[in-house]
Amino acid sequence: PPGLCSPFNLDVHHPRLFPGPPEAEFGYSVLQHVGGGRRWMLVGAPWDGPSGDRRGDVYRCPVGGSHNAPCAKGHLGDYPLGNSSRPALNMHLGMSLLETDGDGGFMACAPLWSRACGSSVFSSGICTRVDASFRPQGSLAPTAQRCPTYMDVVIVLDGSNSIYPWSEVQTFLRRLVGRLFIDPEQIQVGLVQYGESPVHEWSLGDFRTKEEVVRAARNLSRREGRETKTAQAIMVACTEGFSQSHGGRPEAARLLVVVTDGESHDGEELPAALKACEAGRVTRYGIAVLGHYIRRQRDPSSFLREIRAIASDPDERFFFNVTDEAALTDIVDALGDRIFGLEGSHGENESSFGLEMSQIGFSTHRLKDGILFGMVGAYDWGGSVLWLEEGHRLFPPRTALEDEFPPALQNHAAYLGYSVSSMFLRGGRRLFLSGAPRFRHRGKVIAFQLKKDGAVRVAQSLQGEQIGSYFGSELCPLDTDRDGTTDVLLVAAPMFLGPQNKETGRVYVYLVGQQPLLTFQGTLQPEPAQDARFGFAMGALPDLNQDGFADVAVGAPLEDGHRGALYLYHGTQNGVRPHPAQRIAAVSMPQALSYFGRSVDGRLDLDGDDLVDVAVGAQGAAVLLREDPFLVRGGRRKVLVSVILENRMENAYNTSLSLSFSRNLHLASFTPQRDRPVKVECAAPAPHARLCSVGHPVFPTGAKVTFLLEFEFSCSSLLSRVLVRLTATSNSLESSETLRDNTAEASAYVQYEPHLLFSSESTLHRYEVHPYGTLPVGPGPEFKTTLKVQNLGCYVVSGLIISAFLPAVAHGGNYFLSLSQVITNNASCTVQNLTEPPGHPVHPEDLQHTSRLNGSNTRCQVVRCHLGWLAKGTEVSVGLLRLVHNEFFRKAKFKSVTVVSTFELGAEEGSVLQLTEASRWSESLLEVIQTRPILISLWILIGSVLGGLLLLALLVFCLWKLGFFARKIPEEEKREEKLEQ
Repeated sequence: PPGLCSPFNLDVHHPRLFPGPPEAEFGYSVLQHVGGGRRWMLVGAPWDGPSGDRRGDVYRCPVGGSHNAPCAKGHLGDYPLGNSSRPALNMHLGMSLLETDGDGGFMACAPLWSRACGSSVFSSGICTRVDASFRPQGSLAPTAQRCPTYMDVVIVLDGSNSIYPWSEVQTFLRRLVGRLFIDPEQIQVGLVQYGESPVHEWSLGDFRTKEEVVRAARNLSRREGRETKTAQAIMVACTEGFSQSHGGRPEAARLLVVVTDGESHDGEELPAALKACEAGRVTRYGIAVLGHYIRRQRDPSSFLREIRAIASDPDERFFFNVTDEAALTDIVDALGDRIFGLEGSHGENESSFGLEMSQIGFSTHRLKDGILFGMVGAYDWGGSVLWLEEGHRLFPPRTALEDEFPPALQNHAAYLGYSVSSMFLRGGRRLFLSGAPRFRHRGKVIAFQLKKDGAVRVAQSLQGEQIGSYFGSELCPLDTDRDGTTDVLLVAAPMFLGPQNKETGRVYVYLVGQQPLLTFQGTLQPEPAQDARFGFAMGALPDLNQDGFADVAVGAPLEDGHRGALYLYHGTQNGVRPHPAQRIAAVSMPQALSYFGRSVDGRLDLDGDDLVDVAVGAQGAAVLLREDPFLVRGGRRKVLVSVILENRMENAYNTSLSLSFSRNLHLASFTPQRDRPVKVECAAPAPHARLCSVGHPVFPTGAKVTFLLEFEFSCSSLLSRVLVRLTATSNSLESSETLRDNTAEASAYVQYEPHLLFSSESTLHRYEVHPYGTLPVGPGPEFKTTLKVQNLGCYVVSGLIISAFLPAVAHGGNYFLSLSQVITNNASCTVQNLTEPPGHPVHPEDLQHTSRLNGSNTRCQVVRCHLGWLAKGTEVSVGLLRLVHNEFFRKAKFKSVTVVSTFELGAEEGSVLQLTEASRWSESLLEVIQTRPILISLWILIGSVLGGLLLLALLVFCLWKLGFFARKIPEEEKREEKLEQ
């Protein structure tokens, strides 16, 4: 009905906007953060990176300082994560952000961080810890596994005289190395060449890429020698070649490839060499080159027996023989396949390989004793969760959730772990929560316990009702009464189709109890129906409206043609109110935003006003919305508090009620309104406290008394918060379980609206400039503008600031007005730097096309004055003396121009004062008029004189012809009259 308006909690007229690159998906995630003694808003940009490589990054946006301070890029994506030596591409760092324990740090996750293993790529995901100085402090990749190709390969190559041609050996080496996946995280290759003595041509850690090893093989020269000491070379390779001093890795699989064309000359030492290889866990390949034997037609039987002894068992896998050196290239593919068929990791159970595509960090949730990760890609995209506790990882095996997610549906990709959270029940029991939005295409949420052995006990599961709605993609447990136990669980289905097949979205509300655990209460949804994806993001908020119950924010980023909106819902004792307390639409905000509401976080006070701020992500922007305090207006300074005291148990003896209230309140009246006669007597032990005896000596069972407290706000003590606390006590014994409701507290954050009159008066309003007149050269007259602030209300105010914006400089540094002196009374003023207009300052030649000179087209002198205390009925004034620069206006061409000086009255940051728009602004006008004389040509002047003389002569002639000059004079007329007589 007319005259009513929607209540509000957040200020939408003055949001704090932090822009960022939209192509980097800046705003995908937001996190309120306190670190390094400062307050920040962290913003994830998972597609950030040079040339669009989507490595991702995190920006930190300062809050509390200058409103123009931009967000700073963290360059976290430039750091190599995990054991990698270079930054990973397409890892999407910043998709999820998480506050860590109170050390000023946070954690950023990259769920698409991948590792190449041979020809396969596994996206296991990774998270990095960042300290208060915004420096990475290590990574978390609890599901990353060693590649099967994590191997150290040492080639023992016969370089004696009998090997011929050497170019074929080089070709074999190049092709063999070309088949291997050489990388510090996969295969390393070393080479020992021998003849009469072994030599390390290159060690395992010398080369990091395949190209480097191929280049070394191409340039390898033969050592030559008349003897072939294979045993000695094998001993050197197994005892030295795999050592850490030569680049060996203790956890890598060790492979030895022996290539020789003749029987060793130190065969008696071969058993000892092979024993050393066995002790070092070295798997051996033996390759016998028979070219020398065939060319000389010798029997190779003894040689083949020796190579078979060198090779590991079985021979059909580890032994090769070729006819000559040229045939070495024929076994490259077979040798490569057998090498990759080996197990490259040790000590891991088979089920761990189900986590290779887990995408850890897709969702995260902070616990008191660790972190809960969602793993949407685990177990063939069925999904799972992982609990990381003090470095120990705990996750359920594939079979643990078969009852809830049958193996027959494993190809449906349920995405368990798409969202994760936790809730607390009465008695301190904790349950984990996880959503699987693609289960049976309708979605599912499970509440479960995860035991230390990986066993899972599901307490209850919830299922979606509509196909494709993505039920469970967002979870938001809410402790409405803030007693440490969860009261409400909100489950989002942002793709729920509403009327007219609009993707409206829906949020399901469940009450948390004992039996059953979760009870459906109702739904929240946007109105009217439109494409909204309502529930795409949700965030629990502290008490915004100061009613004692926590609230919740729900994002709808597709509303209003993808502009987006944010809904606020108030919590109650019994759940969540079904209708929104406030809808914040992006279209109603000063800035143009898209996908507003895609992320939300509202846990902290970032701007230092003791009120909760809400961070909201959009496409290419992050927005900080401030909570509005209650406003105490001048004519409404009273507060009424209704109090009910009831005895629900046995008789209470010597019952007393203690009342305390903040210094900015005065108790005007304390009125008991008895339902039945109860004696109440009160005393005042302190100015802001009362102690009342209720029903002395006995406050009987079932008795109830209602008090009506009337407070008035103080005019001298202006605090940012009002607080009223009541505590009931008695001499009777009371169970500790019911003591909590013996204390009640009401509080609210407030601001005060003072009654101020802000005015300006100038001694000069109109000034005429005569370009060719007699005005003196130099500055013109000095005039004075007086700014006055009068306190007409009762509040004693302080912290007021006057800002004067005085147009002064045009193009080229030409002054047309200048400040000469500031005269103050009860104020401290400073003259600041000249401002810069949005465009170029006006040029004197363009003055004829300009009607007003102000801060938009000139550079202004700025004077800021901090005013002193203003008691009721007092005033403060500031005088500004300025000079008119005649020379500027003389040279300029114009008829009239108005100089507009603007004055703003404001309050210091963090002030409890809220000024009205009418009292904040004033301005003074100075109209400058240029008068120009009319210049007359000399010939026009001569012509005018001659024309006038000719006109006069013509007039005389006409009068003469009419006889005007023939009339007699009076003396002649008198003489003729006498003669006639």
